[in-house]
Amino acid sequence: MNNQIERYTPSQRSNHWAVAILFVLAALSGLALFHPALFGLSGLFGGGTWTRILHPFIGVAMFVLFLVLALRFAGHNRIEPRDRQWLRQIGDVVNNREDRLPEVGRYNAGQKLLFWTLIVCMLVLLLSGIVIWREYFAGAFGIVTLRWASLLHAAAAFVLIVSIIVHIYAAIWLKGSMGAMLYGTVSRAWARKHHRAWYREINERK
Repeated sequence: MNNQIERYTPSQRSNHWAVAILFVLAALSGLALFHPALFGLSGLFGGGTWTRILHPFIGVAMFVLFLVLALRFAGHNRIEPRDRQWLRQIGDVVNNREDRLPEVGRYNAGQKLLFWTLIVCMLVLLLSGIVIWREYFAGAFGIVTLRWASLLHAAAAFVLIVSIIVHIYAAIWLKGSMGAMLYGTVSRAWARKHHRAWYREINERK
């Protein structure tokens, strides 16, 4: 029996890493425009003018590719009763007492909450970004709307950046998770330990 299980297809991994690269570019260019102390980051994009031009286009591209990713995985991220129980036992999660936790499907409750947080942030960033996109749309809105949109854009960006940092930390913390997105497979032992319900589902399908 093959000791490896496919967790992500090449297409899914390519989609994920394309979104990740665009996120880094959007975050760096956005931070450069956010505060004068960070304006030096604009040098990565050819200066302030090019940063202002590129940032919204990068953001739109990130949203479109993220939408594809979200549609692919939305079905696996529905909140279930066992997820609520998992959250109530967060102490066992932090202390790595997985034997006490309810069985986990393809994603645990923490991953699912992160997924929906990312969706909300992306939507807020897109809508508020369109409002403050000076070249094309900002002229259609009043100053109060523009100020609120700018505030929402900054807040959503902050939450998104923090969420991605948590996502990266969790992937490194849980050994094997990074390998799944790099190479597409996980060991049967990893799947059985961390995502037992998903592991059983795969075996039943086979």
